[in-house]
Amino acid sequence: MAEAYPPSESSISSSNNSDDGAWLQADQDDGDDFGEQETVQVISLLDDKVFDDAVAMIQYCKDKYKFDFIALRDTLGLDFYGQVKLINYIRQRVHEGKEVKAENITVEELNDDSLLKPVLEDDALILCLDDLPVAGAAAQDKKDSKASAGEPPAVDELLQKNAQLQEELERLAQQFNNYRLAVQKTLDERWGEDDSKAESSSSSKAKNVVAEEGEKKDEKKAPEEATWYFESYANNDIHETMLKDTIRTEAYRDFIYANKNLFAGKTVLDIGCGTGILSMFCAKAGAAKVLAVDNSAILDKARENIFNNGLDNIITCIKGKIEEVTLPVDKVDIIVSEWMGYCLLYEAMLPSVLFARDRYLKPDGLLVPSHTSMWIAPVSDEEYVTENMSFWRDVYGFDMKAMQEGTYTNARIEHMPADAVCGTVTGFRMLDLHTCTPEDLVFTDKWETTLSEKIESLDGFLVWFDTFFAENHNEKIDASVTWKEWADAGRERVAFTTGPFHKETHWKQGLLLADKKKVKDIAVGPGQKIKGEIQYAIPKDHHRGLNITVTWGVEGQEEKQSQTWLCH
Repeated sequence: MAEAYPPSESSISSSNNSDDGAWLQADQDDGDDFGEQETVQVISLLDDKVFDDAVAMIQYCKDKYKFDFIALRDTLGLDFYGQVKLINYIRQRVHEGKEVKAENITVEELNDDSLLKPVLEDDALILCLDDLPVAGAAAQDKKDSKASAGEPPAVDELLQKNAQLQEELERLAQQFNNYRLAVQKTLDERWGEDDSKAESSSSSKAKNVVAEEGEKKDEKKAPEEATWYFESYANNDIHETMLKDTIRTEAYRDFIYANKNLFAGKTVLDIGCGTGILSMFCAKAGAAKVLAVDNSAILDKARENIFNNGLDNIITCIKGKIEEVTLPVDKVDIIVSEWMGYCLLYEAMLPSVLFARDRYLKPDGLLVPSHTSMWIAPVSDEEYVTENMSFWRDVYGFDMKAMQEGTYTNARIEHMPADAVCGTVTGFRMLDLHTCTPEDLVFTDKWETTLSEKIESLDGFLVWFDTFFAENHNEKIDASVTWKEWADAGRERVAFTTGPFHKETHWKQGLLLADKKKVKDIAVGPGQKIKGEIQYAIPKDHHRGLNITVTWGVEGQEEKQSQTWLCH
């Protein structure tokens, strides 16, 4: 086990690479890509012939198959959405080998909103609907023929025609923008409703190790807990906090933009996409397709963010749990996710990532991030204890110790000063996300520390984690290696810590205060070695929570102390 960690530094960046050139260059490169014009290829409605424009294709179908799309559209009185449904209806029947006759198609057959889902990916005909003649064009053609015969139209007539065409163009442009959003929402709902499955078998394999302090299971709490969890991510506040955590967000950005070669042309799965920030990083880095999955209502805003940034042709938003949705692809090249919780495993999101890894990731695929390590250290902070614990014993002359309830039973999420750490730190577990299993997330590991000379009392323990972004899925990182040691050992390596020696993150650290009314305040001295174990367990009544148990004692002495803290 490691007992070395870098001393406090006044300013530490989230990665070894302080040069912003890589991600700035990504913006510039992608700006060039957006400027390129693509040739439109319209596939025939009734066979595989390809045309350079929609009008030529429509005329071809009319001449060869006696199928007049324009006449049918006008007969049925179809608006923009109706035309989209008609196109998908025809393509679906052709795909199924069924006969397509205009006289057999009715408005009633086109009432199904599922027909908004494109049968042909990136169907150019839908994009070119505004190129087709508008309803009543035949009458207009007669007027045009008069003009060609030497009867010039009146100026007022020309102005009126111009205004009508301009209005029609604006209307179609708005309809198409609305259509893109409507189709995406329809796909989300269909994938979420039609492909519902049972809970992940991978998640159910996790050991149900539970501390004795856990309450008896209340079956009614499960759906309430699930609802609360996803609803908690529906509001802006939590996402603003995470986005403003520059250590977190810039680490993902720096890795993705510095490794465009890994993302170019690849299919990426973003689990728990939130506002869509990581998906957009991947799209800007050159990913061919990004699947952004989230079960929270925040997905609606993510979809708008993606659309407003012109990336909806790359990123597809999918509503639902990753264990229940069916992705429109069999395999992905990369999985990116910001799944880490307090004390690393609070919220139990990692099992979902592991499920997706086993179900969708290619054998040589990459997880971003790739590794996380967990650390523990003893703390001694008399000032903190006085301000937060002793305070309640005398509040303007009144005893309010009842307010201390939960102080020693719950893990406190705090960013502690570096000088509160009163001994060497220990890396007790490294998770290689490419190989770890749900069973690896409930464990009991050994740890030890040597107390520093300054210590007067042992007030508890501090738990935090480091995160690593390896470029290769085969890379191995030892649990004894700190984030900075690893980042400094290679060019442009990206890693960060949530520990007390560096800049604060929104995860902070888990402070486990010793309840000295229940555990003995062991005699401590400078250089004394403390040994023990740390256990992570899943509470019965809160499967997204944690029970953290620490056992400790002076080396060479049989007597041990033990306490459990809840992270719920």
